[in-house]
Amino acid sequence: MKPPNALATRLSARRVAWLLIALCAVAFPSFSYAAAGPLDLTLSIAGITSVFIFVLAYALVMSEELIHMRKSKPVLVAAGLIWAIVAWVYVQAGMPEEAETAFRETLLEYTELLLFLLVAMTYINAMEERRTFDALRAWLVRKGFSYRSLFWITGVLAFGISAIANNMTTAMLMCAVVLKVAEGDKKFIGLCCVNVVVASNAGGAFSPFGDITTLMVWQGGQVPFEGFFALLLPAIVNFMVPAIIMNFFIINRQPAALTENVWMKRGARRIIVLFLITVAISVLCHSILYLPPAMGMMFGLGLLQFFGYYLRRSLPRSLERKRERYSRRGDWKKLEQLGSVVPFDIFSRIARSEWDTLLFFYGVVLCVGGLGFMGYLSLLSETLYGGWNPVWANVVLGLISAVVDNIPVMFAVLSMAPDMSEGNWLLITLTAGVGGSLLSMGSAAGVALMGQARGIYTFMVHLRWVPAILLGYAASIATHLFINASLF
Repeated sequence: MKPPNALATRLSARRVAWLLIALCAVAFPSFSYAAAGPLDLTLSIAGITSVFIFVLAYALVMSEELIHMRKSKPVLVAAGLIWAIVAWVYVQAGMPEEAETAFRETLLEYTELLLFLLVAMTYINAMEERRTFDALRAWLVRKGFSYRSLFWITGVLAFGISAIANNMTTAMLMCAVVLKVAEGDKKFIGLCCVNVVVASNAGGAFSPFGDITTLMVWQGGQVPFEGFFALLLPAIVNFMVPAIIMNFFIINRQPAALTENVWMKRGARRIIVLFLITVAISVLCHSILYLPPAMGMMFGLGLLQFFGYYLRRSLPRSLERKRERYSRRGDWKKLEQLGSVVPFDIFSRIARSEWDTLLFFYGVVLCVGGLGFMGYLSLLSETLYGGWNPVWANVVLGLISAVVDNIPVMFAVLSMAPDMSEGNWLLITLTAGVGGSLLSMGSAAGVALMGQARGIYTFMVHLRWVPAILLGYAASIATHLFINASLF
């Protein structure tokens, strides 16, 4: 038994180590499912060096906008260095197979997530190529809604669409509508962008497919598919509270009428149906067959490939029929458009996936997996969930996700695997999902809109509405604790 002073020194050193790793764990997902290894490396030179490498890599990721370096680069290098250190230590200890097994388990978790996201991104890109989102934007533009109506319509659509599409794509679509209709009115555009960011983040919180964080919780088996819908009302509250407050600051007027006609390409509606079928198959694979959801998604990718084959083979006949029809009508504009039609290529849709993001996930998952194997996750879990009430721990982690991306926050929690009720797992899903709305840089949607509406939607514009967004954050948590009290 260690003397009291030695034990106190060790605990103090552990607190210092925890302070170093806390930001990393909360900032990056990879702490994901890796359990602590047989060797406790939290106070070793190897462990501290690995933490330093991870913090340095994360600092470069946070500086992406300043140094113009893609975020995947530093974490890929960090992942290689950290696992090389882990492997070297275990080789020296005569246990090389321990490190190899841990690496393979972490890699398997990433692979399942990669395949799922790859298929989802491919479907979204296919719908974009078939001009599905362009048609929606054009319809909203043609209707000539008032500013107040446009504010609510784009917010509600962002909330609804983000339940099945990623929040960044949804936010950018709604922002394009606002920029088109309210061109020149910077105050209104900035207000709408804030509303869209809040709505898209809230809409993704109650659906297993709405956000990567909810997907991770579902794939991890912490909450069943249907369990996430308990967050619907809290998510609505999170969106509605700041929206109602911002509504009173809109100068309501009618924008100039605009005419924009966009036709969806052939097969667009059928691709939407295929996507919904793919989602349903993925759910059934996981809930009935107990297979990873990625299997159902890959099956759906096969369906999309077959449909793409049909579109290519039938394209000449389709073009000929349309030429005859437009010629009879004398519609020369549409005849001219037929000359620019190109065959649908499924692999070009896969190539357009956000590979920087997917590689970033790899680096993060492997980095955190390595640090978790060293023992840092167990240390963090003891400190955070061992000493705090889980409710308060989850609320604080949600606030942290305003500074650090919510995906790393959720990965860290899943990696720690604290013993929590379903109500608390839903709470961290909610707070990590909507906490990013507090700052413009707290979510992918906010970062994307700062680029899309550059100079109009800025960090400071968003910051003005933080009190209203924070009120919505607190109200959504209170709603969840009240209506879902039986789950705690």
